[in-house]
Amino acid sequence: MKVRIDHDLCMGDRNCNKVCPEVFAYDEDQMQSQVLVDEEVPKHLEDLVRRAATECVPGAVVIEE
Repeated sequence: MKVRIDHDLCMGDRNCNKVCPEVFAYDEDQMQSQVLVDEEVPKHLEDLVRRAATECVPGAVVIEE
């Protein structure tokens, strides 16, 4: 699984950061979330990343399986 943030949709509400801080961080300068992993999401974090995507109201967390 890979994950990215659609920055056109990100509202900067930090929900993904709260759900999975191992994968998502908040960029204070851009006021948007960023993905911390460059490659595949570690298997043990995949369920949290899916939850973060579900809780992202504007749909800015994009999962590529």
